[in-house]
Amino acid sequence: MTKFQKFHEEWHGHLRELVQQMSKLPKFCTTNQDEQNTKLLIQKVISHINEYYRVKSLAAKNDILYIFSAPWSNSLERSLYWIAGWRPTTAFHIIYSECGIQLESHITNILNGFRNGDLADLSPDQLTRFSELQCETIQQENNITEQLSNWQDSVNDIIENIDKKMETLLGILKRADEVRLNTLHNLVHLLTPQQLLEFFIAASNLLFEIRSWGINYDNQRVKELDVSVLKF
Repeated sequence: MTKFQKFHEEWHGHLRELVQQMSKLPKFCTTNQDEQNTKLLIQKVISHINEYYRVKSLAAKNDILYIFSAPWSNSLERSLYWIAGWRPTTAFHIIYSECGIQLESHITNILNGFRNGDLADLSPDQLTRFSELQCETIQQENNITEQLSNWQDSVNDIIENIDKKMETLLGILKRADEVRLNTLHNLVHLLTPQQLLEFFIAASNLLFEIRSWGINYDNQRVKELDVSVLKF
């Protein structure tokens, strides 16, 4: 196991601990202490994510192709990756999904004029900025995808200019990770602490579920392969 693989496993383990802590917080902040505890834990989550990209950047500088191959991930996770990581716009899909779920469960309160302050209760200003941010992020994704496409189209130059090509690929990854982090930081400024808490829990649980399903799938595939070899 490489240093980054070990870091990745430990990082996931710590994230699970943070999600457990977030899940124990009151759903609604009724006191100043509740609000302070929520903000403190959110900052811990943000710092945890920032640390992941800091270490990932160092690993990429050491071996960019290693990061793109992502041996620490299972086959399902790798099939969902965009530029060696998750698409930034995935965050918006998660919020839309959570918003829809909560709207259904709070429909009576909403019709009666009660505000819950959760993701189903985004203000008009939040919705406007949310839409603008999503469009900006999609444009940035498209630009970086085009850069990677151009890099791949010049495959005939790779052997003759291998160092320069790897440097270019490293730059593409750096820009992709910057968009991922900038999207997160913009959401931090856009959402309330309660909404952020719900977003981080939902996003983390999705990450865990995909990882768990992918590991089970890979293990089952290995078993089936072993059985087919024995029959042969």
